[in-house]
Amino acid sequence: MGVMYCGSPSIRIRKIIADDYLMVYQWSKDDLFCDANGWEKNRKPDELQRWWLQCVNNTADDFIRMGIEYNGNLIGYADLACMKDHTAELGIAIGERTLWGKGIGMISARCMMDYAVKQRGITHFYAETHEANVRSRRMLENIGFKEISRLGREEYLGKEDQLIQFSIVLTA
Repeated sequence: MGVMYCGSPSIRIRKIIADDYLMVYQWSKDDLFCDANGWEKNRKPDELQRWWLQCVNNTADDFIRMGIEYNGNLIGYADLACMKDHTAELGIAIGERTLWGKGIGMISARCMMDYAVKQRGITHFYAETHEANVRSRRMLENIGFKEISRLGREEYLGKEDQLIQFSIVLTA
């Protein structure tokens, strides 16, 4: 995949590249972003860069990570994980915290799902978020995801929190 515009001239998803590391490094310095996305804080730059290069050079058949650009700048990423048959788990992370709550994640999620349907034949999507992550829950519900379970707990923003699983089936 090259570049896919997402119904807005200012938002697109694209292949991630090694040079994106500089932005990823900036996100890693934001403790709230790290807490919200399960990133380890205070990672050493060389360790973070090795991890990012693994993402860039990923050859797994069941995982894709794409960069989210807003006005030409990388501001986050979208994932399709656990891809099998016609299913995948959708993940979105907006690294630029000043852009949280602006609808960019929702547009990017829809764009990634459109790519998954057209290019990968994926029609059944899963997603998971924390009960306290109201913006993420609202985004999934606005896209059309339905809550299917509340299994598991994990730390979110420094507190133990309920995990909520969602699902949506689209037509190809």
